[in-house]
Amino acid sequence: MTDAVLPASPPVATARPPRFTRVLRGFDMTLFTVCAILVIDQLAASASIGVQSIFWWVFTLVLFFIPYGLITSELGSSLPQEGGIYAWVRRAFGPYWAGRTAWLWWVNVAFWMPSVYILFAGILAQLVFPEMSLPSKMAIAFGLIWLTVGINVITLEVSKWVPNIGAVFKVVIMLAIGIGGIVFAMQHGVANPFTLDAMAPRWGASLAFLPVVLYNFLGFELMSGAAEEMKDPAQDVPRSILISGLLISFFYIFATLGMLLALPTADIGLIDGLIDTFRRLFGNAAGGAVIVAILAAMALYTLVANMVTWTIGANRSAAEAAQKGDLPAIFAKMHPRFKTPTSSAVIGGLIGTLVLVVYGLLAKSAEDLFWSTFAFSSVVFLLPYFLLFASFLKLRRKEPDLVRPYKVPGGFPVAVALSLICMAFIAQGIVFLIYKPGDFTPAYAFSILGGVLVTIVIGEILVRASIARAQPKKA
Repeated sequence: MTDAVLPASPPVATARPPRFTRVLRGFDMTLFTVCAILVIDQLAASASIGVQSIFWWVFTLVLFFIPYGLITSELGSSLPQEGGIYAWVRRAFGPYWAGRTAWLWWVNVAFWMPSVYILFAGILAQLVFPEMSLPSKMAIAFGLIWLTVGINVITLEVSKWVPNIGAVFKVVIMLAIGIGGIVFAMQHGVANPFTLDAMAPRWGASLAFLPVVLYNFLGFELMSGAAEEMKDPAQDVPRSILISGLLISFFYIFATLGMLLALPTADIGLIDGLIDTFRRLFGNAAGGAVIVAILAAMALYTLVANMVTWTIGANRSAAEAAQKGDLPAIFAKMHPRFKTPTSSAVIGGLIGTLVLVVYGLLAKSAEDLFWSTFAFSSVVFLLPYFLLFASFLKLRRKEPDLVRPYKVPGGFPVAVALSLICMAFIAQGIVFLIYKPGDFTPAYAFSILGGVLVTIVIGEILVRASIARAQPKKA
């Protein structure tokens, strides 16, 4: 990717006057992407696969993460239009598929918020009040959902610092876990056997967590949701993807290694695993309790930063779709002073609150609630990626003369091969989120599928009604 970045930005696809203040520099975009993709909340879930998770990290890195980074570098630098993935799909396949993409892209974040903030409440309870009830944890999650909405409403020049600081905290945490795990293993022995046999992939219930590894590598396209707020997307998009991709790959593998060196796989819980790791690594050291408290506070902050990052991108995509008439007009309302997608943020908060209440009534525990909402939102989240990769191919054919500051090397055959590989990874992620090998529960699978189907149907109704209303105006 490095040799394809040009020294100056060529003309871009749109020549209309700027609608937004360009406040995002390359440094901001790199930190934004690190914060979006480097997720602390799923680290324990991926490590719970066991030592074989190292194989799956490397496997997914080579065959998915790198091709995906190349593709989004080309799209993001060639088509720097507000809305990101929505704008790319619209240009390739028209308003109907673009509206569906914007809906799924936006609504999955609203669905995802409850699981992240239930995790926040679980970690907080583990630190200060282990007997905290599920309703109390839900109340904390409710407050954080609306804090996220508020941050989305303020100007991007201010709100961008939430993910920027979050990215720094994530790097500190990942380094602490990786280095701490190595030191712990040298002093106390290795908690899990790191043999070739242990690293070999196996068919079984652990495959249910493979979508987590894939999920942890997604988000390169997110910064392009604010493409018209970037200072130099042609130069900065490929560069930030390259730098953030290298950092993310290293830190994920390094931190997973540290966690597995310190904790037996059976002791890694979805919610408790992170704090258990901190306590195992630093709890007995001089000032260990202080170190654990500082790292835990950083981890809690990163959960909020992660949701702010994703909502910033998703809300802008929804607002852009509404302004084009591909989603209901209510999503298009912007803050009169800050020019931020206020309505999209508020509606997302309302949906997140509803999902929190519904799944909270059905769940038996915080961990059960976390996984149910995560699996449901993740299936919805993965679906638009089929259209992202298909749009990449369609635009290569449809607009061969488009100025591309970065272009995936190898011609169209390589573009097809990379896209198909990426689509195969997305497909397996969806399958294993619904079907757990060795632990298949029909009721669970139907609850996920039912929720996804209802989401698609509601989106279809909204998109068709919105486009039907917009067409007479265009005529």
